[in-house]
Amino acid sequence: MSRTPDPPPALMAFAEELKAFRAQAGLSREDLAARVNYSPSLIGMIETGRRSPTRKLAELLDATFDTPETFVRHEKRLRGIPFSAGFRPFQPYEAEARTLRLFEHMLVPGLFQTEDYARATLAANPHTSADVVEERVAARMARQEILTREDPPPPLLWVLLDENVLRREVGNRKVMHDQIGHLAAMAARPTTTVQVIPCRVMHPGLNGAFAIAELPDMPAIVYLETARGGQTIEEPGAGADLSVRFDALRTEALAGSTSVRLIEKVMDEWNGND
Repeated sequence: MSRTPDPPPALMAFAEELKAFRAQAGLSREDLAARVNYSPSLIGMIETGRRSPTRKLAELLDATFDTPETFVRHEKRLRGIPFSAGFRPFQPYEAEARTLRLFEHMLVPGLFQTEDYARATLAANPHTSADVVEERVAARMARQEILTREDPPPPLLWVLLDENVLRREVGNRKVMHDQIGHLAAMAARPTTTVQVIPCRVMHPGLNGAFAIAELPDMPAIVYLETARGGQTIEEPGAGADLSVRFDALRTEALAGSTSVRLIEKVMDEWNGND
């Protein structure tokens, strides 16, 4: 049985501060949730270090407790955690999801990346030191533990990829051959379905990549890729809207078995066996 990693110290510092101020104010989680217009379950997840706060929530907490910049300063420290500010709130949802639906039109999704492929993609970010790249590679590899865990079972994965993901060279040809081979192996897992949308097809996914995390007893949570590090959206309507788009994209994709054959063909091409 895999062990859930301990929350980062900066996240627990925020959580402890929140619990202390809430207790001092004599507020229940439900009371505080009503004041900041967030759900009690979300407040609970933040207080137990299972959820990272947004800057907006930090500002609302400072206003609620009359603690100018206190929670905002704590939120700034969280930016040292090796995920982008936009993805950081989504990561706990990804870790607890029963079902994940991913669409990518540029790169292999992080959950399926090999270490070398991840390193090449992260090193492409400007003004990023080698140490920071390695820290982020390690964090990305750690995220993949949800795919092999025993309790709870791994999430069901539905993955749609634009064919250009398979053909865009990242790193070098060996990196690509190994990455596409890893993708083929992942597609063969019983909990995973991978479908490819042919590159000649014009489709609505060209507007941007996204992920949908479905958890028990709560609306789906959405992560959108953006040029500024992504955005996590928790509004209930967002999950419904992106689910419709995901289903529309599936109508443009090859069948699962045909997609796997294409992935294997492209893998051979990266190895020089055209």
